[in-house]
Amino acid sequence: MRKTYLLAMIVLASQVFGVDLNAAGATFPEPLYAAMFKQYQTHRVNYQAIGSGSGIKQLIARTVDFAGSDAPLNDDEKAQAKDDVLHIPMALGAIVMAYNLPGNLKLKLDGDTVAKIYLGQITKWNDPAIATLNPGVDLPNLNIVVVYRSDSSGTTYNFTLYLTKVSKDWKKAVGTSKAPKWPVGIGGKGNAGVGAYVKQVPGSIGYVEFAYAKQNALAYALLKNSAGKFIDAANPKSLAAAIVNVPADGIADVVNSPAKEAYPIAATTWILLYKDLSYLKDKNRAKAIVETIWWMVHDGQKIHPTVDYGPISSQAVKVSENLLNSVVFNGKKVR
Repeated sequence: MRKTYLLAMIVLASQVFGVDLNAAGATFPEPLYAAMFKQYQTHRVNYQAIGSGSGIKQLIARTVDFAGSDAPLNDDEKAQAKDDVLHIPMALGAIVMAYNLPGNLKLKLDGDTVAKIYLGQITKWNDPAIATLNPGVDLPNLNIVVVYRSDSSGTTYNFTLYLTKVSKDWKKAVGTSKAPKWPVGIGGKGNAGVGAYVKQVPGSIGYVEFAYAKQNALAYALLKNSAGKFIDAANPKSLAAAIVNVPADGIADVVNSPAKEAYPIAATTWILLYKDLSYLKDKNRAKAIVETIWWMVHDGQKIHPTVDYGPISSQAVKVSENLLNSVVFNGKKVR
């Protein structure tokens, strides 16, 4: 009788106080998720910002309940996964080119110039290519220190996807990857690591999510988009302009949008989870996972502008709802 009573109390407590969920992955949306999970009260979520690649590995190993990633699963990762993995669009963010230069310089850059910097072809800040984009700016005769992500990263995936789209030389020499072979530079772990390097090293340049640049008071460049306009990542309309029609699988590419007002290195971040949660052996846990992500897709979207992210479109919300409604546990839908 006592054992039955204790089990009943445990079940009741889980219903009253919620379920402890574990998640890991992208550093790109970490400021957003920290704000979300501080506000969310139904279940408790421990999100570890360890990079998209590591988060995907943990999801494949089933050591987390869900993962965060700024890159969709590649073919190798799909093969390693033990079942279908759903991609739930969660937010739009901007990747900015942050730099550390003396004075209060506000620079303009374009994709071809950024690619040449990261290829090691432009090595000085007063290079003619940079000077042409910045008439009247007193550029220093200072070596450029390239900073990149040392970990497997969705931010890197989107940054290299951008460079692949705008530079034939980059596409041929390096291409798109979460962990490419960098031609030059030094590596920092996570968006925070790259931001810290840029803040400390004079002459440095690095790609980071806009929120990290803002939090660390880093200067960042205006970037020329595909329509030829220099766009500031701080303008929320520039993310909204990059939104495309999201396909049924939730995987949409918003990098280098042709829209006139779009920020060129806008990126989607996803929550990843298994479609079949039967492996959990716990229906309450499966329900808690879906409930949490459902809240993130709906009420959680109100938080985005407060931490400099763009909410997903109403059309993307419908796609996310359809995907979450497809999640099953022991052959029955969780929702």
